[in-house]
Amino acid sequence: MKNIYVLLLTGLILNSCANKKEASLDEILATNDVTLINSKKQEIDAKLQAFSDDLKKLNDKLDGLNKDKNMPLITTLNIKNEVFTHFIELQGNVQTKQNILVYPEMPGILQSVFVKEGDKVTKGQILASIDDGGMSQQLAQLEANAQLAKTTYERQKRLWDQKIGSEIQFLQTKTAYETQASAVNQLKSQLTKSNIRAPFSGIIDAVFKERGTVVAPGQGAEIFRIVNLSNMYIETEVPETYISNITVGKFVEVNFPVLGETLNSKIKQVGNYINPSNRSFKIEIDVPNLNGNIKPNLTAKLKLNDYTNENAILIPQSIISENAKGEQFIYVIKDKKENNEAIAERLIIETGRTQGDFIEVTKNLTADTEIIIEGARSVNNGQTVKVINKQ
Repeated sequence: MKNIYVLLLTGLILNSCANKKEASLDEILATNDVTLINSKKQEIDAKLQAFSDDLKKLNDKLDGLNKDKNMPLITTLNIKNEVFTHFIELQGNVQTKQNILVYPEMPGILQSVFVKEGDKVTKGQILASIDDGGMSQQLAQLEANAQLAKTTYERQKRLWDQKIGSEIQFLQTKTAYETQASAVNQLKSQLTKSNIRAPFSGIIDAVFKERGTVVAPGQGAEIFRIVNLSNMYIETEVPETYISNITVGKFVEVNFPVLGETLNSKIKQVGNYINPSNRSFKIEIDVPNLNGNIKPNLTAKLKLNDYTNENAILIPQSIISENAKGEQFIYVIKDKKENNEAIAERLIIETGRTQGDFIEVTKNLTADTEIIIEGARSVNNGQTVKVINKQ
């Protein structure tokens, strides 16, 4: 009986405690009771830990039920044959073979200058004249003497043809005439040097001497610079390793960074001499200069076609890996299923030339093979993968 009373009393106390309202967090904080606050914190920490444990159990269960969880997701590319054009990039300078300094051929005073800088001239046009120092008068006198000698010779010849007179008289008049004629021609030749003519058609780039200047043949006595901008070419040096691939007629893309212009041309000449100091040979490239903007010594960037393959296989360089033997390999897929699952298979390849981000495969890879692009470095040989995108 006594035990029954004890049980009833205990039940009343527990019921009283259960009915008692639990204090809120704000109320606990308002008490400033450290013990009470620590107790509440421990209670919340225990609940958080319980929630974390439950969440982990749920994730583990879902991972076990999800077969694709640990399967690499990849994208693939179906290989096709395509044209591969390889270029080497070099730098060259624009030149012209018709860019010369014009010198006087005889001494004297520069009497007249008929052109100015920027003028277009034609071949043979008189650019300036030099005072002939009286040679014109000498020529006139010599021509008069030559005419007299000619008349005397012609008369003596007619007499000699009629067997009149002596042979020595005939020969003397003939020699006198030929001597006078030769003197006239020689002086005329000297007199032509008083006129300075354009050696070719072009533009007067510079005028160095003014009217009245005393000029003479020799170094530092140049009077004009003439440039022909219609017959331009680029000269550059090519490493000897390309000597079998760089030939006359090969395509060249020419870019002038300063002008912001790009044009297409061809190799017109390939040198036959290897420079021993840098192991290179020279080439020349035609430069059409229709608008006249291209000037001598202008820098040009060149892209020379040294190799072309009409049926090349190209892949991104970024997907290629290398094994311990130094062999290059990529991954291809096989046994592809309807749900886009497949097996990744390692394929050893050999590569050739590169162009930008792509490289030519020369061995073991054929057209219509599906290779792994994105995810290529995260798969293993024989691993099951899932294709999420095919290019």
